[in-house]
Amino acid sequence: MKKSSGKRITQKEIAKLIGVSPATISNAFHNPHQLSPELRHKILSECQKYGYNSPKSSPEKALVKQSHTICIILSDSLSYSFSDPVASLFLKGVSEVLTENNLQLLLIPGDNADNQQTSLLAMADGIIVYGAPRDPRIFDRATKFNKPLITVDFDHEGYGSINIDNLEGAYSLAKQVMGKAKHVAILGLRLVDTDRVCRITHEELLDDDESISRRRLRGYLRAAEEQKVVIPPEYIWTIPENLPEHAEMATREALAHNPRPELLLCMSDVFALAALRTTTLAGLKVPEDIRIAGFDGITQAEHNLPPVTTVHQQVFQKGKMAVQLLIDGQIDQHTVIPTSVFTGQTA
Repeated sequence: MKKSSGKRITQKEIAKLIGVSPATISNAFHNPHQLSPELRHKILSECQKYGYNSPKSSPEKALVKQSHTICIILSDSLSYSFSDPVASLFLKGVSEVLTENNLQLLLIPGDNADNQQTSLLAMADGIIVYGAPRDPRIFDRATKFNKPLITVDFDHEGYGSINIDNLEGAYSLAKQVMGKAKHVAILGLRLVDTDRVCRITHEELLDDDESISRRRLRGYLRAAEEQKVVIPPEYIWTIPENLPEHAEMATREALAHNPRPELLLCMSDVFALAALRTTTLAGLKVPEDIRIAGFDGITQAEHNLPPVTTVHQQVFQKGKMAVQLLIDGQIDQHTVIPTSVFTGQTA
């Protein structure tokens, strides 16, 4: 039975009600790796039943600085992350707060858990996991060091996170640029696990994954459905990496389609800029012959001539916020940063 008193139930009281120690209650919320999944699930269920919620943060939870080093686990290789404009902007935001707090930065690639660099995780004061690592074993390894940890651009049960609303951002953009287009193509980023640039199948279209790309796809499709526009699988490409040469290949294939798409929804600004170059070289006018929209709001897209219509996500601010939350010990909350549509001349 839920506690009826108006007074907030304390950790000590909930521990007595459930029959565990207060430390175990704390671990269920803040150090899930210390408990078995079954025990943690039982504790969280009982806490919900009795109306107990863990405090968001407290001065005691602020980051303990021993090595004065914050580790960023990247989603992919170091070379790929440095070449990606979104990752670079995120790291710039991270670096600004680190400098203000006299902290050092340790970067760990997320594509290979067998890389010797993963052994350096033990020396970090706190860990930020930026994007789900290509090799999931890296995340498992990071949690074993009992460090304060926060995820960015994905969720993992038991840990705080920072995200944008990818579905709503994609929906708002598509709704704004759809117009009277009847034939729409999508250049997706890692919609399926493949190293090839290819179109997805009908079965893959129905995948219920919760990745960033899948949320953006659902946003596009929701806007299209409202406009009574059908986007079949043969008009949806999956591109393995955020690289212009891959997007150029997919764009050429899309332009060869009959009927040719009137709108190209790109899941990154890198894709949109590559698509813009490709369509121009093909002798098409943008936006008269085909409209193009991106996602991310990177400087290159907004300052391009013509500027690219895109979803602006606050990547720099996201990097700053991730470090600050870690420093302040606010590692339990789930933060969603709003997006906005930047209207350029490509759509």
